[in-house]
Amino acid sequence: MEKRTGLFTNAVIWFGVAVSVSEIEAGIEIGAEAAPGSLWLPLVLGHIVGGIFLFFVGLIGARIRVNAMETTASVYGTYGSKFFASLNLFQLVAWIAVLNAQGASVLAGLDLPISFPLTCVLLAVLIALWVFVGLRRFAKVTTVVMAVLAVLLAALTVKLFGTGSISAGASSSGADSAGHALGFWNIFEISMALPLSWLPVISDYTKDVEKPVRATAVSAIAYSIASFWMYFIGLEIASAGVGNDIAKAILLAGLGIPGIVIVVLSTVTTNFLAANSAGESAKAIVRRLNPKITGVVVSAISAILAISGIMDHYISFLYLIASVFAPMAAVLLVSFYFGKAGAVHTGEETAREDAAREETARASGKAFWIWNLFAWLAGFVVYQVAVRLDSVPLGPTLLAVIVSAALAYARVLVKR
Repeated sequence: MEKRTGLFTNAVIWFGVAVSVSEIEAGIEIGAEAAPGSLWLPLVLGHIVGGIFLFFVGLIGARIRVNAMETTASVYGTYGSKFFASLNLFQLVAWIAVLNAQGASVLAGLDLPISFPLTCVLLAVLIALWVFVGLRRFAKVTTVVMAVLAVLLAALTVKLFGTGSISAGASSSGADSAGHALGFWNIFEISMALPLSWLPVISDYTKDVEKPVRATAVSAIAYSIASFWMYFIGLEIASAGVGNDIAKAILLAGLGIPGIVIVVLSTVTTNFLAANSAGESAKAIVRRLNPKITGVVVSAISAILAISGIMDHYISFLYLIASVFAPMAAVLLVSFYFGKAGAVHTGEETAREDAAREETARASGKAFWIWNLFAWLAGFVVYQVAVRLDSVPLGPTLLAVIVSAALAYARVLVKR
């Protein structure tokens, strides 16, 4: 019998995913540009909505026991599934490179006696080692790492909180930007962007859970809480008078070596899951590929991209991820929970992956897959148009999701 993961293991995994420099930098951006008193409601709502999406997407993989990209086969067909798996593989390579570069940049600001390129390489080696050994073999180590990180981050939070007022920092920034402060929907969008970036990944881990609903809920909640915490640290840094320099904030808080430990561990734990999922996506494209070997190769490629300067395009990259995978998830959710694609997934949880995949493939016809791809494309286009506008009610992500979901549901009604 295949060993399943429990509630605590999944909570640890997804807590670790959220603990990253990228989440802190997103919080810094909000804190530096938000008008006074305007950031808390959209910040909280963005995380709640992102967490809800994570839960329902992850629950699909938990119920049918297939990885994230394989869940799309019943909705987009075999070729559509491979198309999204390819996009996910490319975005994960870039995402790992961005996180690698962010971590290396912060470490460079802490005056370590090694160069930025060498730091990128060393971080990639640690990630590759973790991927090769595997999550289950490192389960106890991961738990210890998360405990250490939680303690160090709590210390950083407390020390930064005494250096300045979040509301004062936001007020100052808002005044300086003279009308260019982030609006409600801008803050909501940035708050939701990082939770949504993990939509094409979460089922890679929920597919192995022992209790699908509870474990998926724990995963989404652990991620959302930790993510909000990282954004909060970013807000503290923005109000501390050090600009967007995380290294200066760590030094200001008096955390020298502990600060280095925070950056290294947070970078490695987050990138491990991304690299591991890159292997799963590669497997969904070509089943002969070994996910672990692919994850190691991806880690090596990401180091090269990190050194080449990919971090300069971080925010644009986040928006691109949302524009692709938010409408993809919307169509998947509607088709699974309201259409025939979901009807075939209510059987025994112990059904084999291949049987589930064949069964779902028979449930949908070619016309159904083409329509769903059209629904995704419509949402993608809506997002690309909306994101170029200064402020859009609901924000580009929710608009894209609504359009794609509505078109997918129209098809479900016709099929009935």
